[in-house]
Amino acid sequence: MSVAARRSKSKLVATWAALIGGSLGLHRFYLHGWRDVWGWCCIPPTLLGFIGLQRARQIGLDDHLSWLLLPLLGVTLSAAMLTAIVYGLTPDDRWNARFNPTGPASRTGWLTVIAVILALALGSATLMATVAFSAQRFFEYQTEQATPTGR
Repeated sequence: MSVAARRSKSKLVATWAALIGGSLGLHRFYLHGWRDVWGWCCIPPTLLGFIGLQRARQIGLDDHLSWLLLPLLGVTLSAAMLTAIVYGLTPDDRWNARFNPTGPASRTGWLTVIAVILALALGSATLMATVAFSAQRFFEYQTEQATPTGR
């Protein structure tokens, strides 16, 4: 395999990697390699969010630590979906100038458009659910603190 072919990066693959595993940094590892620091920085908040999800399933929503950890999962998933949208909507000439300067050009096709549509739907739903969950828990906690314990 030639050096130019190894450096060629597909916009389709990068968009789907961000859609499917972006919260774990798969898109970063695809585009920048395993030594990418930002790719590795995606993993801890996602795993902490999954721990919060497991705590909420096992202990229930009265667990204050799950209140803190669960929104991390929502934020990382929303950020991954935003990244998929940005990758998919990047103009072909700009994508190729950045990731394929000497290799074969990458072109936008229908599978990339479908990934952008899915990322938009999943990202907006995840972001709205995260904000709603966080706001509800915040106001419930405020109400608990203001209510006298004698009732």
